[in-house]
Amino acid sequence: MNNKKLSKISISLIMIVLLASSCSPFRPKVRKSPEGTLPKTFSLYTPQAERPDRWWEEFNDRELNALVDSALSGSFTLKEAWARLNQARALAVKAGSALYPDLTANAGGSYGRQKTDTGLQQGGTTRRVKDHSLGLSTNYELDLWGRIRSEREAAELAVTATREDLNAASMTLAAEVTERWTNIISQRMQNRLLQKQLKTNMTYLELVELRFRKSMVSALDVYQQRQVVEKIKAEIPLVEAREQLLLHELALLLGKLPRTPLEINRDELPSLSGIPATGLPADLLAKRPDVRASGLRLRSADWRVSAARAARLPAISLAATAGYGTDQLDLLFSNWILKLAGSLAAPIFDGNRRKAEVDRTRAVADENLALYRETVLTAVKEVEDALISETKQREHIKALELQMEAAKRALDQAVLRYRKGVDNYLPVLTQLLAVQGLERDLIQRQTELVIYRVSLYRALGGTWTDVLTPGVGPEPAETRGDTNHEG
Repeated sequence: MNNKKLSKISISLIMIVLLASSCSPFRPKVRKSPEGTLPKTFSLYTPQAERPDRWWEEFNDRELNALVDSALSGSFTLKEAWARLNQARALAVKAGSALYPDLTANAGGSYGRQKTDTGLQQGGTTRRVKDHSLGLSTNYELDLWGRIRSEREAAELAVTATREDLNAASMTLAAEVTERWTNIISQRMQNRLLQKQLKTNMTYLELVELRFRKSMVSALDVYQQRQVVEKIKAEIPLVEAREQLLLHELALLLGKLPRTPLEINRDELPSLSGIPATGLPADLLAKRPDVRASGLRLRSADWRVSAARAARLPAISLAATAGYGTDQLDLLFSNWILKLAGSLAAPIFDGNRRKAEVDRTRAVADENLALYRETVLTAVKEVEDALISETKQREHIKALELQMEAAKRALDQAVLRYRKGVDNYLPVLTQLLAVQGLERDLIQRQTELVIYRVSLYRALGGTWTDVLTPGVGPEPAETRGDTNHEG
């Protein structure tokens, strides 16, 4: 009879569990176009072939490739991001653990003395009391309304969003390494140019001093040229300091000490090809990790709304215990007991606490929706900014080159008239300062052009980060982004 009752109870429990698993009345609806309206093309749409994902390899520099790879494996920023990803994965496991019954083993033993008053003058009797127990207990909440599943879905989406944060940090790191590398080369070019200009100015100084000794010019010309020489000398230490600071920054990005020697032997800035293929603005939804992360957090917020709504409904919990107990240790496994229990908890009055939680989670979802749309528009803006910056920078460099060509011709004419005694030294000094200033400015503008290209690559995003794993190369496919914990 007891076995039949147990069988009926087990079948009933199985039916309830199957019924509960099929219920998900608060599943969030799929949002249609949460990113809002996007432009059909960029202002400078380029239909060229698809660009490589590892964009820095376009600069054809082995040392740069090694620096970026070293940063991706040694950066403290990425190590922090990996740790945050592991935290999110653990939280997802915790969120889904309530879908399965827990099982707890317990054992106990007690010893005491019990005194009984017999009413006689000799006093009561005392006997020893012992108890031993061994058993298992389990608790399980039926997820009738999908609350636990909604919380698990939200946590798993948060894991994927955290992975996208790591991808975004990797793209930012690659861009920062390339920018530091570019600026270091630029500072070295500036240093070489200053050394060359110093020699040129020393030559002009010798010319002026020679004419002064022959009483052909005044001392003012000598002092003016000496001032130019000292000005160049004063700028050289600043350029050298800037180079060292950039090397320190680059070493830190690589996770190394500031004074670590870095292999950078390139003498000139990399040459750039035409503007790479930009694709369409809609492509950014898939290629920008920050956009993907924002969209995932919006979906996670929607699932948390579902969980909050489900929490307002009654919950059914089941409990079972099975164990042995006796006062004689050798008879422990002779006496056993099985208990099954169920409970229903239905909120009646809670001061609107659960309703307020629903309102809060909906407001969080609205916040994430606005943030997602802002992130998408920011991504489009960054591509447009990089495109217009590079295009106009090229025009600016062409104008600078024409200006420098005219300044050099003017300098030649000023020197010629000065040697013939037609003019004083002021026109020569003016044109000399103009030419040398334009030379330094041209290096800086060419450096900015390379950095604008880096910004464009960064703004366009990519998928090369999807195979990253902490410090050891591609992540195994069976673990990449796997947050579906079913056991």
